[in-house]
Amino acid sequence: MTAEQTQSEIAASTMAVPRDEDRLRADLYNFLGLMLAAPPDDMLLSQMASLSGDDTDLGTAINALAKLAKLTKPSAAEREFNKLFIGLGRGELLPYASYYLTGFLNEKPLAALRQDMAARGMTRAQNVYEPEDNIASLMEMMGALIAGRFGATAPLADQKQFFNKHIGPWASHFYSDLEAAKNSVLYAAVGAVGRVFMEIEAEGFRMSAEQSA
Repeated sequence: MTAEQTQSEIAASTMAVPRDEDRLRADLYNFLGLMLAAPPDDMLLSQMASLSGDDTDLGTAINALAKLAKLTKPSAAEREFNKLFIGLGRGELLPYASYYLTGFLNEKPLAALRQDMAARGMTRAQNVYEPEDNIASLMEMMGALIAGRFGATAPLADQKQFFNKHIGPWASHFYSDLEAAKNSVLYAAVGAVGRVFMEIEAEGFRMSAEQSA
């Protein structure tokens, strides 16, 4: 996907600087978006291999991903990506909100997303033909809202609204399916990272609602 920026939007993004915690959140969203948009090249695999996590669930998932990245060649990652998401006619998984929420592509969830994208100044890049409700694009959009790529950093309430409407209802299910997919090896670890991260985000937004009540 993704979203293109005007010069005014880029300038405006300097007006609000995300906290360190939010930078890490944005980085993880962007990483997931990158991995789900295209197979990793040698540089990205090397960067993944150098990651290290703590003893939390997310840290454990990151450590498992790093170990697999050390053993994976770009050609193998590309074959795995193609089997999962492209295939002959279609891949093993269909990573679209419309499909997960309605059973069909290009349904109401996509229309609702396009409305919210327009309201936030997001547009699909001209050279991208995937529907905007694919998981890679949504991860990138969420990371951009947190980092302020479309102007000032989105307030927590706006992040929560976008997450709860377009990501929360289905992304954890997708990542669980990615973990369990028969063609997943490296991407099983990506799925674990995504699933745990979605759980953390959902809980964080839930707690923020309780604290503001």
